[in-house]
Amino acid sequence: MVSILMGLKGSGKTKRLVDLVRDALNEESGDVVVIEKDRKLTFDIPYQARLIDAGSYDIGSFEFLKGLICGVHAGNYDITHFFIDNFYKLVNDKNTDSLLAFINWLEGFSEAEKISFVLSISMDPDFAPEAVKKFAI
Repeated sequence: MVSILMGLKGSGKTKRLVDLVRDALNEESGDVVVIEKDRKLTFDIPYQARLIDAGSYDIGSFEFLKGLICGVHAGNYDITHFFIDNFYKLVNDKNTDSLLAFINWLEGFSEAEKISFVLSISMDPDFAPEAVKKFAI
């Protein structure tokens, strides 16, 4: 399952993501991974979640992010949730078609591996394409 938290800057996406991380830790038996650009969530995310500071990896592209997700999963098959905060701070490509292709890849990966993904994206929900809106929570 792929879900997207959409909203403009300051709309509470990160707070909601932190709440979803806590819920996943309380309700699921698998491991939870949180990917963020900087170390801003260090004290907000419970220690049971694996927090990855992706800023030190200079991700930049969707392909690099796919590789990071696959690599983390290859090292731990017990992951049930991936949370990615400030998505557009990780990838440089703001093209909607590229985002949709990535989401489609995530959907396939999610179904194959039984992992839930939640992305936090700074995007005005009123102007988001319908193909992206269908993932909004």
